[in-house]
Amino acid sequence: MDFKIDRDSAISSRQQIRAAIVQQVAVGDLRVGDPLPSVREFADRLGIAPMTVTRVYTDLKSSGLIEARAGAGTFVAQSALSRLGQSGTATGVWQAIDDLVADAAGRGIGVADLVSLIASRGQAVAAPRVVMVGLFMDATRSYAKRVTAQTGIAVDAIALQDEDPDDDTLRAQLEDRDLVLTFANLHERLAALVPDQDILSLRFIPAEGTRLALAALDPMANVVAVSRFADFMPILTLGVRRFAAHVHTVTSRVMDAPDLGEVLAVADVVVMSTGAETAADAAPDHATLIEYLHVPDPGDIDRLVGSRLGLVFPHPREEVS
Repeated sequence: MDFKIDRDSAISSRQQIRAAIVQQVAVGDLRVGDPLPSVREFADRLGIAPMTVTRVYTDLKSSGLIEARAGAGTFVAQSALSRLGQSGTATGVWQAIDDLVADAAGRGIGVADLVSLIASRGQAVAAPRVVMVGLFMDATRSYAKRVTAQTGIAVDAIALQDEDPDDDTLRAQLEDRDLVLTFANLHERLAALVPDQDILSLRFIPAEGTRLALAALDPMANVVAVSRFADFMPILTLGVRRFAAHVHTVTSRVMDAPDLGEVLAVADVVVMSTGAETAADAAPDHATLIEYLHVPDPGDIDRLVGSRLGLVFPHPREEVS
């Protein structure tokens, strides 16, 4: 980054640094994945205290403009501003801003007051258009409902398995969205359809009832986890092992596994993901049946969804019930 602080300016060094990074991202000089200088390197280059750079980076991370990668450094993240820079259409935005500032100055309104007016006016702007993409409609609607409850933003639902949209239909449903939420195993398909869309993969954890049921299992129980889809099996298995870590035997199978009936016949507990409920038919009468219901990780909603949508949560939230 080629940037110098104007020490004669009434604008603080912190504000100047932040503005410079934002501008370079918005015009495409800094692109997604580009590294930023380390805090020490940047501070030394500008002749300022490292704490000033740290505060700027913290602010930009919370707004989703940059991201830290453990052991690697700090990089430009995928965001609305980075997409603007990549599209090459920032010139019109800057001209509109210049015109607005000039008009405000002609009315005797300073930049600080103008920013306050814009912030307050932003409350009246149409809410972001967000959609949750899952496999089954009932489950996907429940995920969307939880995100809505936590963020206050209405979230629609698209179910790939139940609705079975063709690629053109799905593309049309996603292109007009500000944010698409989904599972990690669906991300690649959606990204291939709408490569310029903002797609966010959330982590999912077992719902409270499922966690309590798993935690209460006998350590010696023979537990069988069954998924309808092979690509969901790692998520299911990880969740069972995490919340039933005391159980010695956990076996995982997909619904079309040739030995599923044999495995279920000796099960003490059958954990079934959505769409695999018929596995209960092959389970022994004495077996405990647990429907694996899961929810978006509340921490991901606060950190990831919140930053994408410019939301600010003052403190950690508990799981929405």
